[in-house]
Amino acid sequence: MNVSWVHPGFVLILGAWLVPFLKGTTKRAFLVALPAAALVASLLMAPGTYGIVRFVGQEVVFGRVDPLSLVFCYVFALMALVGMIYALHVEDDAQHMAALTYAGSALGATLAGDFLSLFLFWELMAVSAALIVWLRRKPEAGAAGFRYLLVHVFGGLCLLGGIVLHWSQTGSLAFSDMSPYAGSAAFTLILIAFLLNAAVPPLGAWLPDAYPEATVTGAVFLTAFTTKSAVYTLIRGFAGTEVLMWWGAGMAVYGVVYAVLENDARRLLAYHIISQVGYMVCGVGIGTALALNGSSAHAFAHILYKAVLFMGAGAVLQMTGLRKLSDMGGLYKTMPITLGLYMVGAFAISAVPLFSGFVSKSMVVSAAGESHMRWVFLMLTLASSGTFLHTGLKLPYYMFFGRDSARPRGRELGVRGKEPPRNMLLAMGLAAAACVLIGVFPDLLYRHLPNPVDYAPYTLHHVTSTLGILGFTALGFFLLLKHLDPEPKISLDTDWFYRRGAAPLLKFARGPLARLESGFVGEIYDFVMKRPVLAVANLLHNLDTGVVDAVALSVGRVTQAFSKVLKTTVSGNAQHYGLIMAAGIVALLVIAMLAS
Repeated sequence: MNVSWVHPGFVLILGAWLVPFLKGTTKRAFLVALPAAALVASLLMAPGTYGIVRFVGQEVVFGRVDPLSLVFCYVFALMALVGMIYALHVEDDAQHMAALTYAGSALGATLAGDFLSLFLFWELMAVSAALIVWLRRKPEAGAAGFRYLLVHVFGGLCLLGGIVLHWSQTGSLAFSDMSPYAGSAAFTLILIAFLLNAAVPPLGAWLPDAYPEATVTGAVFLTAFTTKSAVYTLIRGFAGTEVLMWWGAGMAVYGVVYAVLENDARRLLAYHIISQVGYMVCGVGIGTALALNGSSAHAFAHILYKAVLFMGAGAVLQMTGLRKLSDMGGLYKTMPITLGLYMVGAFAISAVPLFSGFVSKSMVVSAAGESHMRWVFLMLTLASSGTFLHTGLKLPYYMFFGRDSARPRGRELGVRGKEPPRNMLLAMGLAAAACVLIGVFPDLLYRHLPNPVDYAPYTLHHVTSTLGILGFTALGFFLLLKHLDPEPKISLDTDWFYRRGAAPLLKFARGPLARLESGFVGEIYDFVMKRPVLAVANLLHNLDTGVVDAVALSVGRVTQAFSKVLKTTVSGNAQHYGLIMAAGIVALLVIAMLAS
């Protein structure tokens, strides 16, 4: 290990275990200082290879630092800091430990230079994310967290199987461009694992299933790391895989369509995560320098503006207890700061000029245009319009404006809700400021992208065409407002299959599978495991009674005899003690002289 290099992921993971030992102000200061230290460690990293460990004849690399890993490390560490500020008021050590471990695992996966270290952090990320969901401590959260873990265990098994096959074929565990192995089983299994974490349909229903069931603060962390670390691995290993271009474009539209049907505020935002990650996956599939820069830049921008959006929805949930749009309304008077900060995130995700999404999302769309992918370009543009319709217009309108749903119950307009704690507003303010800063000064982000950037977002054509699309979308929203009223209903997604599939699986487990287990598998277990284990246990029992007990008994007898000898020297007479000490000194002198 190079002592001049500090792994920012280990800073968070190891530091998380100190949280329970701290109290009060000291704990809150530590919770902020820890991700701040990880951010500083990320900013101080220089390109190179660090943390190399030899294992089973392979190099395990914990620190591959290059422009691609650096840009993701910066935003992951920054998000850990903002998220922890948002969660400072929470008096639950387990939540803080899980969140810090989750963020640290994402940093570890980003810096992993080989498949083994990547797999270790990948699985730690899955377990800590499931804990974040479970720590809401509600039955629905427990079920969602369990489903989340099952899905990601499946993804982890795909990744492990692909790694083993790749190792057997190449003799190497190095994680790099996988295109030379396209079409192989290892290539396919690893790609499936990455696509699952990226929430690519039909493998992505776990995201809107689990994220809305997490705690208010935990959901903010969940939005940042799993899908974006998967985008990083796709850029690293699968750039230019054409199927990803079409999959990503379809994903962008898919998320928008499902968001149309949603009434739950956080579930609506969760589907927009799928839509926005679609732009990144599409950029990976296009594979040009501009497209890969766009995927990296949009991942950076998305983490920040999506955090603002989830923090805003979470603040409303915490202060009112409401999560359904059909139950909300009239909060603009009591939560104006929350509304203002939320709208910054809404403008950013909608790619409004002067906000971060405008300078990142447009890179992927422009890359599709430059590559003459007309249908892809059209799908991405359509998805962008839908994003503004639902995240920028529908959600804030029904959450903060619209009809106050409290009035029919005899309550005055605006009585419900108040601004959340100051730490929550501060976190939202920091992330919102970053959205504006990147939008106004895009070179702050562009200079850190993996490839040299030759792209100017603020051209007259780009600005006017974007404003035109947004303007017509807003006009359509207000003309069709009566038809967009949210309704309390449930949207079926591909999670229906594994939700409903449990019943026949249990029936099969109790029937043919149980008979197979008690018959064929039971015989194998009896022959392979039970008999050898009982034989070894019998041998150890005989060894214990025949040898170990005999030795222990002999030692006891010797000790007892020696104690009787010592007893004779304990007379209580000081002269006797003096003689014994003198005899001992003489004996030591004789030994010293003989030795010399």
